[in-house]
Amino acid sequence: MKVILGTALLMIGLAGCQSLEPSNEVLYQSQDWVADGVFTSGIEGPAVDARGVLYAVNYKEQGTIGQVTGQNNASLYVKLPKGSIGNGIRFDKKGNMYIADYTQHNILQITPQKQIRVFAHESTMNQPNDIAIANDGTLYASDPNWQGGNGQVWRISSTGQVERLKADMGTTNGIEVSPDNTVLYVNESVQKRIWAFDISNSGQLGEAKLFYQFADHGLDGMRTDERGNLYVARYGAGEVAILSPQGVLLRTVKLKGKYPTNVAFGGASGRQVFVTMQKRGAIESFYSEYAGSAVTSL
Repeated sequence: MKVILGTALLMIGLAGCQSLEPSNEVLYQSQDWVADGVFTSGIEGPAVDARGVLYAVNYKEQGTIGQVTGQNNASLYVKLPKGSIGNGIRFDKKGNMYIADYTQHNILQITPQKQIRVFAHESTMNQPNDIAIANDGTLYASDPNWQGGNGQVWRISSTGQVERLKADMGTTNGIEVSPDNTVLYVNESVQKRIWAFDISNSGQLGEAKLFYQFADHGLDGMRTDERGNLYVARYGAGEVAILSPQGVLLRTVKLKGKYPTNVAFGGASGRQVFVTMQKRGAIESFYSEYAGSAVTSL
């Protein structure tokens, strides 16, 4: 997702929220933002809208989306249609929310008025897991087959047309578009690899280039900051790894829990990083030097 926001707009939207950064902020030091058990162990898909509200799936029960307007201030946003369970969330320029509905092989769309519809459906998907969005509204979805240890990547046009771009990959999970929309990053959880694909003008993908190989632990959701650095949730390691656009490990941010599932940027300046934590059913947060690309794109 690339939520197309100006920083000024985000600050206006946050005027009534509690997520303004404290004057004593410490960079890269994680704290609890939402306490244990507020969400289920299926918590995933953090994303921040133009008002500065944070969303994540599975608030209190599976098949829901919760909204967080400040520290320990979470509530129900919507219940998804019966049988649907969400994973990744992204927003488009119009404020529409897109959710990977992995149980029904759908990409759902929720308008700002909370109207829910199936935006795209593909029965041959294993289970759409995480999604990324380009500036033109094109969605990219990871599609792991956990039992088989393999996965796919799909492209969903701004009109809902679905096309498989890559097959026979490892267990595809985290997915993100670079700030300039020229590179798609896709990680493989079990294989512990991140691949980079050049994106053509038509939205097609070039050959896979190995971006980074980890030695241990799983990989989950990813986001980029305004400088193109990639933030990777390291499932089981209890950390977020930050990689440069050249594939150099810049730092790791230690978390309180061991099982981060995804990351998103928000806060008054866009530098607050929210991390959803499986098993805890919680959200942690830390501050980065740089704002997320989603909140600084014009």
